[in-house]
Amino acid sequence: MFVYSIPLRTRFRGITVREGVLLEGPRGWGEFCAFLDYSDAECAPWLACAVESATAGWPAPVRSRVPVNCTVPVVSPERAHEIVAASGCRTAKVKVADPGVPLADDLARVEAVRAALGPSGLVRVDANTAWDVDTAVRAIRELDRAAGGLEYVEQPCPSIEELAAVRRRVDVRIAADESIRRAEDPLRVAVAGAADLAVIKVAPLGGVRRALEVAEACGLPCVVSSAVETSVGMAAGLALAGALPELDFACGLGTLSLLAGDVASDSLRPVDGWLPVPAKTPEPDLRDAVAAGPDTARRWEQRLARVADAAGLSLALG
Repeated sequence: MFVYSIPLRTRFRGITVREGVLLEGPRGWGEFCAFLDYSDAECAPWLACAVESATAGWPAPVRSRVPVNCTVPVVSPERAHEIVAASGCRTAKVKVADPGVPLADDLARVEAVRAALGPSGLVRVDANTAWDVDTAVRAIRELDRAAGGLEYVEQPCPSIEELAAVRRRVDVRIAADESIRRAEDPLRVAVAGAADLAVIKVAPLGGVRRALEVAEACGLPCVVSSAVETSVGMAAGLALAGALPELDFACGLGTLSLLAGDVASDSLRPVDGWLPVPAKTPEPDLRDAVAAGPDTARRWEQRLARVADAAGLSLALG
């Protein structure tokens, strides 16, 4: 096992450093990097995903490459324009509704993204459960105008019931993310009446095979997205996108641009808005450059041991 620590280029999801553990097995490497606000029980699927990658590999893909969006964090309009223009992607996902950031700033960021993409590009926004229903309806209508038409809005409110209420009042597609991946049983979440799309993330759902089952159970078109992993974890997300029977939307798997480094020199970064579907995880040959300090490594080792114990998994760590 190996513990990494990589700074983020811009504060994202409330963090400035991405940390996690890489596990080596007979099929290669897996990545365990559950966010620190997840309980040990919520972390169990993340560990199952890492173990699947390292020991079992993935189902055969039905496509060799997948389209991806670029991700625009909460930055200035000028920086947002630069990110999109440099990405080569024709779809951009814009983070909005960050605590303390006014809607006017989000509107300016979305307008800059539209200008960078041109009229034919697609703009989607992600509010990460930040709004109540009335706030969501007002914000979505304004963001839709600023974007010249939104592709969809991701998780505007926390609950399934709120998503359904927003969906009835706006003309923009609603995508469910946290409602699925943080559910007690993602296979039984009734999102079909509350959302138009399902965002599925391989690590929080327990691996490629489990995520495919969730995608089928949702009964909705799916968008495969990342949890800001390194190239090792990203490979599992690409394996999921490669194995889905249908893939009608660009994937949110271009997030390595958020990291100031990577664990692999064979980094999974998009070219002209596309990423290949790998047969296995890349070799993490840059470990020395991103190794965590002893205190961070010890904290993650202890966390990994707790999660493995809670999940009933036996890991040979060394």
